[in-house]
Amino acid sequence: MDVDAAKKYLINKPETVLDFPFGADVYVFKVKRKMFATLAIGKMGKGDDSNNDSGNKHWWMNLKCDPDEAAILRDIFPAVIPGYHMNKALWNTIILDGSIPAGEIERMIDNSFQLVVDKMTKKDQVSILLHL
Repeated sequence: MDVDAAKKYLINKPETVLDFPFGADVYVFKVKRKMFATLAIGKMGKGDDSNNDSGNKHWWMNLKCDPDEAAILRDIFPAVIPGYHMNKALWNTIILDGSIPAGEIERMIDNSFQLVVDKMTKKDQVSILLHL
């Protein structure tokens, strides 16, 4: 999945809005004012291409995740690492380097969205679930 496909999939989740509270280079996707994903060019650490003269850096997507599943995904996919600048038990960073099938990334996005919706009031949940 490339960054354009990821942005399209994220923004098409029900009642999702795009925000930039961390600056113009960090896309933040929110549902009912609650963040469920971020998308930015990778900065440092595993997967960093800062030494790449061509400027072809990978996009990094942070997604909320069940703690047990988060650990399993990190074991399965080298491009899944603990959440960059996030609670590492509850968030994963997915490096969009083409190594993870698009369907799996969509599943991770769906799970992140659902985890956030599940913590909302029943009223907010109902308004979102009407769109699913």
